[in-house]
Amino acid sequence: MSRSQKPNTPKGSSTDPTQLKAIAHAAVDWFSKHSRDLPWRRTRIAYRIWISECMLQQTQVTTVIPYYEKFLKRFPDVQSLAASELDEVYQLWAGLGYYRRARQLHAAALEVVASGQLPFPADRDAIAKLPGIGRYTANAIASFAYDQPCGIVEANTQRLYARLIGCTEPLTQTPTQRKLWDFAEAIVSAWPRASGELNQALMEIGSQVCSPKAPACQRCPLQRHCKAHLTGMSDVIPAAKPKKTITELREIGFLICDPQGRWLLRRRQSSERWAGLWDFPRYDCTECQGDSSSLEHAMKEFGNVYGSKPRVSSECLSVKHSVTRYRILLRCYLAELDGAGAIDKKRVAARDETIRWCQTQELDLLGLSSSARKVADWLKKREF
Repeated sequence: MSRSQKPNTPKGSSTDPTQLKAIAHAAVDWFSKHSRDLPWRRTRIAYRIWISECMLQQTQVTTVIPYYEKFLKRFPDVQSLAASELDEVYQLWAGLGYYRRARQLHAAALEVVASGQLPFPADRDAIAKLPGIGRYTANAIASFAYDQPCGIVEANTQRLYARLIGCTEPLTQTPTQRKLWDFAEAIVSAWPRASGELNQALMEIGSQVCSPKAPACQRCPLQRHCKAHLTGMSDVIPAAKPKKTITELREIGFLICDPQGRWLLRRRQSSERWAGLWDFPRYDCTECQGDSSSLEHAMKEFGNVYGSKPRVSSECLSVKHSVTRYRILLRCYLAELDGAGAIDKKRVAARDETIRWCQTQELDLLGLSSSARKVADWLKKREF
């Protein structure tokens, strides 16, 4: 998008380019005095900004920082990321959740290298074509790395914009999103200086001042421009999200050890949660009535895939974890087979299963699901 391509002032916002420029000036001035020192703000390298944006999706800043620094130490550029095995990417990503981001990150790196767009695509539209990159991420990279005039709408800015323009409709509605994106593009267009600093400033105000509950309006640099503040509606804008329905799930997992002290793991398939990660065999028993029925169901399911039922010795561990709208209780049982040869390899191959046997110390080298990592940590402590 060129600087000459200026979007229209958003309908219903009652703001004009002069007011938008005043908002931008106030935001940037505040940011120069109050911005947090974050590692991805110290660089204009598009690759590094891309990594940070992918990690920050639905993940808190304080959680991301150590992952970001460790990831870049191992993969300092897109070539090193593309040359890696996906398992190693998973290993460094483990704990951040939403593992689809890691798969798409690796796929995008391969595409960048294959297309020769090194060190990273510089055009916003080219960035948007990469796997896993939507409108927000493409605009963020183009703005923060190259100062291209791209507006940004994400969790913090959409809340800020809704209050600024007095938008009372739910944020998830398509017309509302269109209105917010129009506002984001308009404010960048009205600002004659670098878009990167402006967008960072607006995101920071949204994060540190214009909070979801009890926004700090009295110290907000934009309060005199904010319709929600001026009309006393800051606590009701944006409209409350509908409550998420939580589904309780119960699972049985088998910790199967062979005579060599190796544990059986399987790679989760594309149709499953945590696709591509390694995990211990586990089965959904939510519909089963009682412990014995649940255990028998899990053993039967295991036999259907691997050709023989495990010999269960005892329940050893329970792990509670949450995934989006699910709350899962995983009950783990120690079990045995008649050696690795007890597994029907033809049956396993026919079901597109990928398995491996690992010593306990090798588990640290695998990309495990977060719950599987808890099990692995328990196994390590058990050996001492």
